[in-house]
Amino acid sequence: MSESQEASSPVAGIGGPAACVTKVELRVSCKSLLDRDTLKKSDPCVVLLVQSQGQWTELDRTEVIKSNLNPVFAKVLMLDYYFEEVQKLRFEVYDIHGTHSIGTRDDDFLGGMECTLGQIVAQKKMVKPLLLKYGKYAGKSNITIHAEEISGNNGYVELSFCAKKLDDKDLFSKSDPFLEIYRVNDDDTEQLVHRTEVIKNNLNPVWQPFKVSLISLCSCDEERKLKCLVWDYDSRGKHDFIGEFYSTFKEMQQASGGNKVTWDCVNPKYKLKKKNYKNSGLVFLTDLKLHRVYSFLDYIMGGCQIHFTVAIDFTASNGDPRNSCSLHYINPYQPNEYLKALIAVGEICQDYDSDKRFSALGFGARIPPNYEVSHDFAINFNPDDDECDEIQGVVEAYQNCLPKIQLYGPTNVAPIINRIGKQAAGKEPIKDASKYHILLILTDGVVTDMADTREAIVRASYQPLSIIIVGVGNADFTDMQILDGDDGVLRSPKGEPVLRDIVQFVPFRDFKTASPAALAKCVLAEVPKQVVEYFSHKAIPPMNPVLDSTPNSIANTPD
Repeated sequence: MSESQEASSPVAGIGGPAACVTKVELRVSCKSLLDRDTLKKSDPCVVLLVQSQGQWTELDRTEVIKSNLNPVFAKVLMLDYYFEEVQKLRFEVYDIHGTHSIGTRDDDFLGGMECTLGQIVAQKKMVKPLLLKYGKYAGKSNITIHAEEISGNNGYVELSFCAKKLDDKDLFSKSDPFLEIYRVNDDDTEQLVHRTEVIKNNLNPVWQPFKVSLISLCSCDEERKLKCLVWDYDSRGKHDFIGEFYSTFKEMQQASGGNKVTWDCVNPKYKLKKKNYKNSGLVFLTDLKLHRVYSFLDYIMGGCQIHFTVAIDFTASNGDPRNSCSLHYINPYQPNEYLKALIAVGEICQDYDSDKRFSALGFGARIPPNYEVSHDFAINFNPDDDECDEIQGVVEAYQNCLPKIQLYGPTNVAPIINRIGKQAAGKEPIKDASKYHILLILTDGVVTDMADTREAIVRASYQPLSIIIVGVGNADFTDMQILDGDDGVLRSPKGEPVLRDIVQFVPFRDFKTASPAALAKCVLAEVPKQVVEYFSHKAIPPMNPVLDSTPNSIANTPD
């Protein structure tokens, strides 16, 4: 397992299959595409589709390249790679008419190809023929896919280029320049890294700043040769060559701190023919910003503690705990569903908490001594210290609590979310990555205070907190999916969206016959991403980041 895979795995090294996920960049090019247009060549675009539950849905698409049958697309297609899943992909090439519309006529379709992400990753470079409908070959057309892993230990760089006094290639107007950057690989092949926008009618263009990952730019080797080409754009695809220059990322880094790096933009043919030829213009790198991208493991290894809280539903709909049909029935031979879910998730989380003490709360019950309904009480009945020693301590507090309370209702969870949200926020503004909170809510039904819960989740999304809701029993949990942001952005009753998706809902019945590790893997799968998203949004680096000291590699320094 690579470090980036391990960094994203909530269960890595703890037993059971690890959720091996890493980011993969796909770069696409085509050759010998069919020419569908009468007066000019096709304007190709590649659409990436992914298969989910037997249905193909569009994930992303490349830019449109005008009048070109051998396009090399600049846009990177990025997706998550899961070792344990078969991820079916389909690449479809279209001749685009208008802005970005995909044509519906058969002659707009230039061919397609299906494969799995695993196949691409295993080969790193895949070349396959394009097929039309009914498996017919699209002439000699083929598509090439390059895959590169984006490790958490890499980062990205933001570059700002401009040029001055470029050669004028047009008779009645000035050149329309754009810049291309290619990485020269170990086998001397060249990989397009970025293509800028076209600046119309301008010999002194200032291109928009752009971001590119270090693995794409130079394979994290600052001495790797970079080939840069300047062209005069032609709408027919016959771009006029202005000039070229070579550089390395090491040289480019001189542009940080307000300095400029300057290159002669040279046309080799002119240099051979013209005695006094100097250049075809100057290209400047005016700014370089290096951004460090941290992984989940960077934060954990830096000392970030995961504080785990469990909140248990004690409403009457669970049934009398003394009855064997109750979801809270204590069976001497096997744990009930509440305990199974608690133990499966808690045993993972406890490995990331140094003091191994966990908050255990209850809601929806009448509690001693006055037997008033509470939606936020410590199940050890100690309001000054609701923590229990290790997961076993939570289990014992739960079992001791049941005979002393009266199951009641309604199912209100907003009070507990607000409580943990305030704890996560702390009394002082958060300045370091020392702690992150996970709230596990175990409930048998749909929450009654849905509006207040949505409001509480929106507030909590601004704090270092993730919320896992496990539905216990056989209730209809359809409405609970609203709280999970996977199907759309959760909003407060006033319409305010969550800052980030922090809720994961899972019905326990889906895992009744599965191992506890399968449940834990599912409910904790999004936590690493949520941890990184929170601290990245706050621009908070790990407390003690582990820097890459590999020779000839780029030093990983925080912004």
